[in-house]
Amino acid sequence: MPFPSTADAEPSEYDISTVDLSDDRYEVRQSLVRNKYAVSDSAGDVVLRGKQKMLKLKEEFPFVTGDGEDAFSAKAGGIVDIGGNYAIVDAGTGEEVVVLDEDYSIFVENWTIRDPETGEALATIRSKNKLLSGLRHLVGAANLIPNEYEIFDADGGHVGDIEGEFSMRDTYAVTVDDASDVPKEAVIAAACILDALENQ
Repeated sequence: MPFPSTADAEPSEYDISTVDLSDDRYEVRQSLVRNKYAVSDSAGDVVLRGKQKMLKLKEEFPFVTGDGEDAFSAKAGGIVDIGGNYAIVDAGTGEEVVVLDEDYSIFVENWTIRDPETGEALATIRSKNKLLSGLRHLVGAANLIPNEYEIFDADGGHVGDIEGEFSMRDTYAVTVDDASDVPKEAVIAAACILDALENQ
């Protein structure tokens, strides 16, 4: 179970079969060379690695476990998506687990995590500071000014944050309340995707 809140928590239909994300805090760190990411838990252990496949008509971000086993992929729904959606596909089952839907804006990044069948919103990720986000785009300083996001559950309750850190490499601290039912895999994938899109 990727995100149990207690030992007897029920499995979620949005779990991914290949990973176990039971921590409530992760660090997403970008490589210096390209859109390649390492995800570490609070103990500093790498639990996921992801990278953007280059020279693909449809963007794709495959993720592997810390042991190098296929975990899941985030696959763009359209050709060279600028503002669109990404399906999170479980490498173990081949099934779509959730969809990341970007509410595209020139200055502000907002994402919705949805059920792939019904389109029901499961969670949203929103920029904390619209002014700061706008400045990052206007002055072309996306890599210099860290961005911050809030994570909300389906009822609009605050359940976590994605906080950029000043660093030579883009680095985000991702925190999701263990009591929530927000899919952590989708949140971590979104942190990597939004960073990659900003660097294009």
